[in-house]
Amino acid sequence: MTRDSSKDEPLLSEIRVLGRLLGETIGMLEGKTVFETVEQVRQLSARFHRHGDTAAGDELRSICEAFSPEISSRVIRAFSQFSQLADIAEDMHHIRRARIHAIRLAPPREGSIERTLSLIDEAGIGRAALCALIDRALISPVFTAHPTEVRRKSIIDLENGISHILARLDRDQLTPDERSAHDAELRRAIATLWQTHSLRGQRLQVVDEVANGLSYYDSTLFQEIPRLYAAIEDRLTAQDAGAGTAELPSFLRMGSWIGGDRDGNPYVNAATLRQALRLQSQRALTHYLAELHQLGAELSLDDRYVAVCPELAALAERSPDRSPHRRNEPYRRAIAGVYARLAATALELGHEANARAPVGDAPAYGGAQAFIDDLGAITDSLVENGADLLARGRLRNLRRAAAVFGFHLAGIDLHQNSDVHERVVDEIFERTRPGTRYRSLSEDDRIALLSEEMRTARLLTTPFAAYSQETAGELEVLQAAAQAHQRFGPAAIPNYVISKAGAPSDVLEVALLLREVGLYRPAEGIAAVNIVPLFETIADLRASRDVMDVLFALPEYAGYLAARGQVQEVMLGYSDSNKDGGYLTSGWELYKAETGFIELFRKRGIALRLFHGRGGSVGRGGGPSFDAILAQPAGAVDGAIRVTEQGEVISAKYSSPELGRRNLELLVSATLEASLLSDRSAPPKSAYLQVMEDLSALAMAAYRALVYETEGFEQFFWESTVIGEIAKLNIGSRPASRTASRRIEDLRAIPWVFGWAQCRLMLPGWYGFGSAVKAWLARAPASGLQLLREMHAEWPFFRTLLSNMDMVLAKSDIAIAERYAGLVEDGALRDSIFSRVRNEWRETVDQVLQITGQKELLERNPSLRRSILNRFPYLDPLNHLQVALLRRHRSGDSSPEVQQALHLTINGIAAGLRNSG
Repeated sequence: MTRDSSKDEPLLSEIRVLGRLLGETIGMLEGKTVFETVEQVRQLSARFHRHGDTAAGDELRSICEAFSPEISSRVIRAFSQFSQLADIAEDMHHIRRARIHAIRLAPPREGSIERTLSLIDEAGIGRAALCALIDRALISPVFTAHPTEVRRKSIIDLENGISHILARLDRDQLTPDERSAHDAELRRAIATLWQTHSLRGQRLQVVDEVANGLSYYDSTLFQEIPRLYAAIEDRLTAQDAGAGTAELPSFLRMGSWIGGDRDGNPYVNAATLRQALRLQSQRALTHYLAELHQLGAELSLDDRYVAVCPELAALAERSPDRSPHRRNEPYRRAIAGVYARLAATALELGHEANARAPVGDAPAYGGAQAFIDDLGAITDSLVENGADLLARGRLRNLRRAAAVFGFHLAGIDLHQNSDVHERVVDEIFERTRPGTRYRSLSEDDRIALLSEEMRTARLLTTPFAAYSQETAGELEVLQAAAQAHQRFGPAAIPNYVISKAGAPSDVLEVALLLREVGLYRPAEGIAAVNIVPLFETIADLRASRDVMDVLFALPEYAGYLAARGQVQEVMLGYSDSNKDGGYLTSGWELYKAETGFIELFRKRGIALRLFHGRGGSVGRGGGPSFDAILAQPAGAVDGAIRVTEQGEVISAKYSSPELGRRNLELLVSATLEASLLSDRSAPPKSAYLQVMEDLSALAMAAYRALVYETEGFEQFFWESTVIGEIAKLNIGSRPASRTASRRIEDLRAIPWVFGWAQCRLMLPGWYGFGSAVKAWLARAPASGLQLLREMHAEWPFFRTLLSNMDMVLAKSDIAIAERYAGLVEDGALRDSIFSRVRNEWRETVDQVLQITGQKELLERNPSLRRSILNRFPYLDPLNHLQVALLRRHRSGDSSPEVQQALHLTINGIAAGLRNSG
């Protein structure tokens, strides 16, 4: 595939400018010696990385090892910040190319709403079928606070500021004086970035994670989600003007785990849940109040020139605004009344007083729907009296925002491990029915006991009992959730996710606990919360269909589902299944679990909604979301999908309005295409399925033989990666391991992947594939390779699997990884394990190229190849410095300077790779 290199010239020019300004800043603030040192390292790295100059590589390693901690810190900061500036330039280039594409009226891009709706039109799918799908659809990106975003928010804010300056320079026609002023602003921003500390002094608190997540609403989501709805509605209206104006239900909604995710996080409790709910609500109402203020300034219509509907007149009459200046301005008076009611609502919900006081007192809204209805009355009056153009601006976006975000902003999922529920239910039974010994019961006996309890109206808990700290804490969280439903509505906490769900009783336990606080009332047919089992290990994925089948056969659970409208959500865990069985087997078992659910749910007449627990890296289910959704089995989406957005992925996708809009559009487009067009594609051939089964077995055996069955592998991992140092870095509120042990089984999937990414090996994203294909081909017919190539060409699942592997192999660097392996003290262990890893890496690269028909990695992804070419010469020095600092630190130098420099390398490498966990 060829690429017009002239398209990249603006990017390269921007990178050169940013690099020059950073160099000038370093020279000005740190002096000539530091600047010359940084420049020497840069030139050596570029010669080695781009031209294969081994002498330059040797010299680079030597000087990095000789640096003092103080010089190391300055060099690390320089290369970290250059990587970050290159990232900014790349993001701006993507936005620039998209704008040029639109300005030239080029055919709509893949993943755009325009292209998706055109494909649906071409397939002969009518508007009625599309609208029927949207009526039942739910598409939800879910923000989580896993510790993979290593940058401080101050750094992110500064980078966003630089992005805004570059955007103005790129788009505006500036006078020489204006350009000079913008250049000076850019210099000041880079100087501020250089002088801002990138490390957190203390570990993040949950409230900090909430605040970080909320910042993307102001910068992107409040504006872009309403605009996306408007674009879809306008396209449907233009397509079929006779059908009238389309006003779609709010099928795209935001979700969050921040403040409700208790699995392994002792710092999340009822207090943090209440705080997260309050902060979210305050952010939503603050936005509405600001928009109402602007709307009041805009709608200065005079009733001497325009008519108004009776509903609008009544709204104006009820307003506390009695100013004679607005006597003939009913829309302003109506908006002032809405503002006053909303301000009263904010105070009632415990928010801080708004900066702009209302004109008078007014009763608070009882819920978001009443607020939406008032906005609707304003809209209807404008439309019915010939001012529909005015209704389609700020008012339209505000109405949509209110419908999407309500008074709660985003639905917070509760999330807890099934082991905790088991202990809590056991204790509750012992308090009420001593001798039950719930935890010692068989699965069948547990199901029978829980089913019996769900048929009764008697509660098991009492406020007068003295429960353990764990049980009391879990009950308090549930009570806080019930209070949130009363305060903000059911959408505030819509789901309860159960980690490690391996048996039907794991689900029934939660149903019982929800009943204790009134969130499940069987006699009334009310189930206010979805119960979502999370299947995450290979064994759990394989058993997941049978677990759901048993649940569906229980009359008591059938009653729960009936109260939920016969919809069952299931969450699939990519991270732990990968750590358990390797990349290939994880992907295959997830695919098989989905196909099993599709068959079972159809047979039972239950609607399936899948929640994909994907991380940022390929080793945790990462990769392009659009391709991943289209690669799902036919029937797996059907208008409903939820996807986690984690760590650095949130910043990469939502830090600017343009990026946010593109990613939201990709998610909606992929869901519509997968729902309406996938059934028209031929299902995978049975031969493909058998090949995947064979490859998966071989790959998992190879992966587990290395990770879990090789004596000393645990030592190799801890000594050849920065995992021990990562555990001490203030990158999140959650501990790195579930226990105090060093066992791989107890390590969380996020630091597991983070550690391999830091040493540039990326092992969780590819290990086992090469040897599996080689072994399969050795016993396959002569046409075996042709069959694999056919699978790659015709089967989206297999093609996406290899595309992600292609990407992660290109980001890995076996030579740098070998330097980390040199940190392992046991030479025999080091040589034995790393030689296996190196051989598997080479075999995997060979097999990927052989199947895809590429001559080199990323041949079909020129933009990522360009990115690596631009960025990695500035990333490599950070790895060399990190190895040198690890040696110093582990030899006993625990000085603050060494620790700080080491942590700076962790930040810099993670930011440069753009997917740290």
